[in-house]
Amino acid sequence: MLVTFSANLRRLFLICFSFVAILIAGAQPAGQLIKVIVAPDHTDWVYKPGEKVKFTITVLQNGNMLKNAIVKYEVGPEKMNPEKTDSLTVSAGTLTVDGGTMKVPGFLRCIATVFVNGKSYRGLATAAFNPAQIEPTIANPADFSSYWEQAKAELAKMAVDARMTLMPERCTENVNVYHVNLQNYRGARLYGILCVPKKEGKYPAILQVPGAGIRPYNGDIANAEKGFITFQIGIHGIPVNLDASVYNNLAAGALAGYWNINLDDKDRYYYKRVYLGCVRANDFLVSLPQYDGVNLAVMGGSQGGALSIITAALDARVKCLASYYPALSDVTGYLKGRAGGWPHLFDKNNLAFNNTKEKINTASYYDVVNFARLLKVPGIYTLGFNDETCPPTSMYSAYNVITAPKELYVVPETGHWTFPEQGEKLTNWVTGKLKGSF
Repeated sequence: MLVTFSANLRRLFLICFSFVAILIAGAQPAGQLIKVIVAPDHTDWVYKPGEKVKFTITVLQNGNMLKNAIVKYEVGPEKMNPEKTDSLTVSAGTLTVDGGTMKVPGFLRCIATVFVNGKSYRGLATAAFNPAQIEPTIANPADFSSYWEQAKAELAKMAVDARMTLMPERCTENVNVYHVNLQNYRGARLYGILCVPKKEGKYPAILQVPGAGIRPYNGDIANAEKGFITFQIGIHGIPVNLDASVYNNLAAGALAGYWNINLDDKDRYYYKRVYLGCVRANDFLVSLPQYDGVNLAVMGGSQGGALSIITAALDARVKCLASYYPALSDVTGYLKGRAGGWPHLFDKNNLAFNNTKEKINTASYYDVVNFARLLKVPGIYTLGFNDETCPPTSMYSAYNVITAPKELYVVPETGHWTFPEQGEKLTNWVTGKLKGSF
């Protein structure tokens, strides 16, 4: 009896831990002792160009308005220098400031900082001005499609050479878990965690692509328990089951700022192997005897949100996608006087280093906008107006060019994180599509 209880407890822990690991990058941030709440005067946070917006700033302590706090605020287009700044004492715990307007589609942000007992507390809100009319700034190379077709053809000549190692300590009563090692582009390897239902049968498959960073992965056991093959991959060509210190050392050393590596050469740029690696992951998934032969989805957030769009554009075997706040979108926005997407290759901190003809040209072959133009399968997308990592201007630049069936779930107050409801909605949408329930 004791052995059975321990096994069940371990299985429950693994399921919960794997599910949390999927969502952790988009988890809601911890609350602050002093809450600074900023809100535009339209409940949907959306305005027409030329329409004025007023921001209300409220300071709370223990759920009550904090009086006589000193508030410094600034207003301006997101990620740009503020057009208006001021510092005021909030005698009643709340104040309203005139945010002005925008004459063109975009986002106007108010950031408020409160100083209490020597500590600072921050809040923000971002008003949208005709976001559906935002157009991208990134160039679209004439040979964009042929460039990637040629790259895929080169990849296809290489054997998948899949090496699967069972991980008994992670397996459950219903799911087998494997550490997988594949042959990727030009001699590199691709690693990930595969979860496969044990029960004999044919199953839909979900490729889960990662957000930025260097880390181990645990696999999505939770969805495998529900009858899906899941494959959670890393992108850096190293095993994904090593000690955390290995990834920390790489992040601080050889792979620090990996998004800049070989940016001056589109054929050697770091992300070429990454993008093709996502296709290679699908090569492996569709070869599995348990795969149902039809239903394949891709999903991820931030860098993974970008890779979801890119993979679905490159690989016709993908039937649907889910993308959370996609990065790598319209990165040249800064060159046109507005926000660009993560990793902010051309913002004021990187402009002197990256503002070359070669690097701008390379960026155009890797920008999500140009892949979004090619999408042919349905997708669901979610984002927030307060995202400071992936500015909404950049994300709308990609979303607006999509002509395939699309659904957008906007939660204005979210930043580079999601509420549980967003994760539930996107996951249910994907699994519903794969199961044919809608």
